[in-house]
Amino acid sequence: MNEPDLIPVFDGHSDTLLKLYRSKDADVEKLFIEGLPGGHIDLPRAKRGGFAGGMFAVWPTPVEKVRRSAEPPRPSDNEPLAPELPRAEAITSTIGMASILFRLERAGALTVCRSAGDVREAMAKGSIAAVFHIEGVEAIDPELAMLDVLHAAGLRSLGIVWSRPNAFGNGVPFRFPSSPDTGPGLTDAGKALVKACNQLRIMIDLSHLNEKGFRDVAALSDAPLVATHSNVHAICGHSRNLTDWQLGAIRETGGMVGLNFATGFLREDGNLNADADLDIMARHIDSLLQALGEDGVGLGSDFDGAMIPSAIGDVAGLPKLIDALVARGFGHELTDKIAYRNWIGMLEKTIG
Repeated sequence: MNEPDLIPVFDGHSDTLLKLYRSKDADVEKLFIEGLPGGHIDLPRAKRGGFAGGMFAVWPTPVEKVRRSAEPPRPSDNEPLAPELPRAEAITSTIGMASILFRLERAGALTVCRSAGDVREAMAKGSIAAVFHIEGVEAIDPELAMLDVLHAAGLRSLGIVWSRPNAFGNGVPFRFPSSPDTGPGLTDAGKALVKACNQLRIMIDLSHLNEKGFRDVAALSDAPLVATHSNVHAICGHSRNLTDWQLGAIRETGGMVGLNFATGFLREDGNLNADADLDIMARHIDSLLQALGEDGVGLGSDFDGAMIPSAIGDVAGLPKLIDALVARGFGHELTDKIAYRNWIGMLEKTIG
């Protein structure tokens, strides 16, 4: 799969399924295998960039024309939460994107992985190792019947909320500057969902969840705390980023954070500006390492769902970040852990 001598990358979060779903192309398999115009991840570029796999997110979207672009809104100190999404619409888009994931597998473009062992096996064969993830569980009913169905289909990771409220909890709005303490915590249904995920060994993603919801998960969950695509609030004071307290709670459980490449969550000024260099990415990683230790840091690009630094561009640019980390003195062993080993270890602890 990967070019010779490239360090493989396992990515904590991408929105490529959403990009394919929005394309309205009947042959999404061909689109992904031959090249996805305007996107960040497709098979040819994945090979060039050493992309070995990751969490492939399903983000439930309205059936009608989407009123929101793939990027978050421009930073504001009073940005409201996005409106709730009706469950019927969430079911349609969730199933639609899940279908694309399995169609890609049938076409030989990737392997859907249900365990850390599956990830290792797919990587060894040179196949993209895809973990089925949901970002915002609006398609799941409070009685959790749909959770059982999705788990049986291969769901192994979920974020309870995107940046909007649902029946289970509340997300953070896209605010800068802002703390993540922006609203109430999990509902009773949300607390039941946490317990069910622990029983089913579905990893819970804390990205997009507000502080009170985060505290609820931390109090309830018996699994390591994980934020698949979040950054350091002390560097970029966006509501989507993690405070010192949150990072400490993640470390206490042996959890993990994936660096989000979205420029608005990297830059100190919170601006959506592609002129965010590799140095600011390395600064966030260095801060995460100090807070979480060498086993607690990975990558969570947000490819196909955010504005990515021009220094990276797309998945083919991953070696630039890897080389920058080595040059910064992280060394090959630590860089390997950040690039892919830590995620595989975390999947071992969370999904089996």
